[in-house]
Amino acid sequence: MTSESLTQLKARIREITHFNEALSLMEWDLRTGAPKKGHALRAEAIATLAAKAHALSTSADIGEWLNELSEPAVFNALSQVDQALVREEKKSYDLMHKIPEKLLHEYRVLTSTAQSVWEDAKSANDFPSFQPYLEKIIVMKKQFIEHWGAAEHPYDLLLDQYEPGMTVAHLDAVFGDLRRDLVPFVQAITAKGPVHDGKLFTTAYAFEQQKTLNRQVLEVMGYDFGAGRIDSTVHPFEITLNRYDVRVTTHYDLHDLRPTLFGTIHEGGHALYEQGISPDLIGTSLSMGTSMGIHESQSRFWENMIGRSLPFWERYYTLLQTAFPNVFNKASLEAFYAYINHVEPSLIRIEADEVTYNLHIMVRYELEKGLIGGEYQVADLPQLWREKMEEYLGVTPPDDAHGVLQDVHWSGGDFGYFPSYALGNLYAAQFRHTLLKAIPNLDDEIRAGNLLVIREWLREQIHQYGRVLQPDELVQKVTGEPLTGQYLVAYLREKFSPIYRL
Repeated sequence: MTSESLTQLKARIREITHFNEALSLMEWDLRTGAPKKGHALRAEAIATLAAKAHALSTSADIGEWLNELSEPAVFNALSQVDQALVREEKKSYDLMHKIPEKLLHEYRVLTSTAQSVWEDAKSANDFPSFQPYLEKIIVMKKQFIEHWGAAEHPYDLLLDQYEPGMTVAHLDAVFGDLRRDLVPFVQAITAKGPVHDGKLFTTAYAFEQQKTLNRQVLEVMGYDFGAGRIDSTVHPFEITLNRYDVRVTTHYDLHDLRPTLFGTIHEGGHALYEQGISPDLIGTSLSMGTSMGIHESQSRFWENMIGRSLPFWERYYTLLQTAFPNVFNKASLEAFYAYINHVEPSLIRIEADEVTYNLHIMVRYELEKGLIGGEYQVADLPQLWREKMEEYLGVTPPDDAHGVLQDVHWSGGDFGYFPSYALGNLYAAQFRHTLLKAIPNLDDEIRAGNLLVIREWLREQIHQYGRVLQPDELVQKVTGEPLTGQYLVAYLREKFSPIYRL
């Protein structure tokens, strides 16, 4: 019976993955140029397929199979991969089933409405109009937490949905150490002032040349165009239809090369992760990144630790000179390197540099934790935001549009998501530290254009496992120790101290 239940479970999961593949293709199409007049009907089709997939994944029979397979004696006899499959499916099933359908429906309606209200509120710099919706979202999140069960801190249950196993206690310790080191480092850099002349790179960057350059950079990273493609969109994203169809998109800025170029490298890092997952996991819920933080570690590693490194551009600066000779035959490599690594405290998270970015995340984490824990009220958010931005970054938003209203996440109920961005940087630095032990002459390999040795190391150590290993298990396996912030601080000091002559 156990064997039959496992077989039936796998068949059902494969069926669900086929629905999800169709949904992903529809989403990709919507965001890369589907005719606007067809959006409404497409939304109906998406809703129908999504409802069907949800019904399949929450049916009574799948619950019966999971209960049987979760029995200790049965579970312990399963292979490592099958144990991981049952673990992930049981967790997802329980999360969905513990919330009453009526409450879940009300939540979906609320967040759908709240996102539209947020757009208008941000545009009008009108936090009070958004406040009642956010208050209701917080109330409902707390109701969800009550249904899910107890935890040391209620925010732990939200963290776990994006970063399995992560807790407030661990995050407080890691973020606390990181903030203690970063704040004075940012202040020291700020005191030095700019070390580049941005005017050298202020010009028009033609679309076709950028398009060619993006493809060249993805190719040298090892992105498989036989199993993917790159397209244009408003906001860059990577999307996986299946193991052999992993797509990248980028947004073209015709006046600043950096957003397009580094956005492409960033999404390429996500794509390399998905293209590197073991084919043995195809058709299962394990054939994806193990967490948001680990996924972000791959994109941030390629974007910042490789793509913004000096050895990378010592090898590939000629690509820029060929694409835009009027700019890069006049500007030195050193000037470009300083330009792409400019550090300056700013108001907007998505525009933040590599050094200050994590402080933006800490502001949001502190506020989220306080809201869920009951220490803060929604009405106090604008003032709390201003205070924490001043404390951590030394800047004060002039209005709420540049402050508490700048991100969409809370309007969609995505509490627990923000820490993943900073965790990605922490994981990336720790993985890099281990990579340097395996390839001590890493900079020389990059200068020689041997980026495939990096991709293969990441594939062997991280990518192939998909969700078989949880984040803490993966970090321990790869690096030999749990997550720590010391490697990110060391990396940032090593890189930016010479640039700013500290």
